Amino acid sequence: MTVTAEQLSSQLDWEKQAGLIPAVVQNHLTGKVLMLGYMDRAALAKTIETKSVTFFSRSKERLWTKGETSGNTLELIAIDKDCDNDSLLVQVIPNGPTCHLQTESCWPDGNAHTFIDNLSHLIASRKGEDPESSYTAYLFERGTKRIAQKVGEEGLETALAAATNDKPELIDEASDLIYHLLVLLEDQDLELADITRNLLKRHNKASQS
Repeated sequence: MTVTAEQLSSQLDWEKQAGLIPAVVQNHLTGKVLMLGYMDRAALAKTIETKSVTFFSRSKERLWTKGETSGNTLELIAIDKDCDNDSLLVQVIPNGPTCHLQTESCWPDGNAHTFIDNLSHLIASRKGEDPESSYTAYLFERGTKRIAQKVGEEGLETALAAATNDKPELIDEASDLIYHLLVLLEDQDLELADITRNLLKRHNKASQS
């Protein structure tokens, strides 16, 4: 059941936070923490109603919808309170940089990266390197057909490991499959977030049908 703004607001300890609840904003697709803002009751209600994250600006002393001037909005996916009812976790899909310094996050870049994200960046950095010094560089040098072939081979081996109920082998083969898939996505100028975004789109469509 979807929680309404009134229901969520009634569960929060507004008095403890002097009417302004800290709201930690997280990228729903990557898990990166993007920024911290503050919401009063009106900002919370507007965020849930419009699906565009809105804060109470302490400097402007008014409601402020993220991206109202820059266009770098935050599309609301989910919002929930913590165990003490005095802060919020706001999951979003960002449209453009979140920080006013035109970076993805208001925190240092390495602070919120997942391992898969770091691995994707490492794979991208191997493009153009000596193929004799890096297997990833070797794959890029061989081209799309070879990379695609490896994805097919690892997919088959993953399926065979599952069919024989060999869990250690399944873990190894699935790891190989995911790695080669990341290489293929980079080869095609795509990233895992594009796949996650598409899965989310399908999920939302299925939920509405």
